[in-house]
Amino acid sequence: MQERRLYPLGPIKLQASLHETIWGGQRLAALAGKDLPAGTRIGEAWETALDAVVVTAPHTGATLEQLVADYGVALLGTQALAVYGPRFPLLAKFIDAHDWLSVQAHPDDSYAAAHEGGKLGKTETWYILAAEPGAQIVYGLAQPTSREEVRAAIAAQALEPLLRSVEAHAGDVIFVPAGTVHAIGAGVTLYEVQEYSDVTYRLYDYGRLQANGQPRELHIEQALDVIRYTPAPLARVTPMALPAPGGSVGVVRKVLVACRYFVLEELRIEGVWREPALPTSCRIMTVRRGVAEISAEGYAPVRLALGQTALLPASLVHLPTRRPTRPESPCLLT
Repeated sequence: MQERRLYPLGPIKLQASLHETIWGGQRLAALAGKDLPAGTRIGEAWETALDAVVVTAPHTGATLEQLVADYGVALLGTQALAVYGPRFPLLAKFIDAHDWLSVQAHPDDSYAAAHEGGKLGKTETWYILAAEPGAQIVYGLAQPTSREEVRAAIAAQALEPLLRSVEAHAGDVIFVPAGTVHAIGAGVTLYEVQEYSDVTYRLYDYGRLQANGQPRELHIEQALDVIRYTPAPLARVTPMALPAPGGSVGVVRKVLVACRYFVLEELRIEGVWREPALPTSCRIMTVRRGVAEISAEGYAPVRLALGQTALLPASLVHLPTRRPTRPESPCLLT
């Protein structure tokens, strides 16, 4: 087998993968710049899927999974490697909930490692991009309860009274630790960052049926193992403003969420953001509004429009990000 040629790592632009779901819609076209097939119900656009294809030279056509295998710590960074091991750590995605998602919970790393073949658990955070008037999310239980009470409510198709529902608003940032019962309600579109894990335990799906007339699979016992039975305060995060690095001009920087698994920041750029790369970790940059141009010493600039994402390897040396001369609006990156 011929070995693949390895090149130095510059900014890497990825093509998101689209996922049709029973609850999806068409709003990611307007809110995330996605080219959606007509008549489909696209619920998710996975920005950093392992099968996401690189669209910038010299890695054009390679998948993110191939880059991780080829470059290891030079792509991932030392700290990311220590926390997650030799795998891509985070999945960033857009979610369009035209209808309610199932009520679900995710395990923590220990439970997933023991019961899901060594997989990661899933702690995640939501940045709500748009919410129709009155749109809701489910966040935890409404009152202290027990495993038996939850199981009985599911069997009676009457779980809703036990759930805590709150109104969603554009701009809300919601932190969802593993074990939190949750659901995204109809009319909510958001950007999500999560541990890279596909382990989701559906607790309740409102009795709805798929196109084949069958209900979707539930994972009741696993969910009952991992959920938190004591209500927790809604983790609606207050962003914290931070100064931009030296050399940056026309930048407003806010930290939205910081936890063991990731730090989510919002950058409003009306000039130039200038910062060295972090050898400890790769970074994901997604444009939420306007247009951005990312350049690094020795590499061609990478241009990002609405909803487009670039991966910034840990081994980059110099990383200015700027708003182009005449963008449609100030650039917002998350």
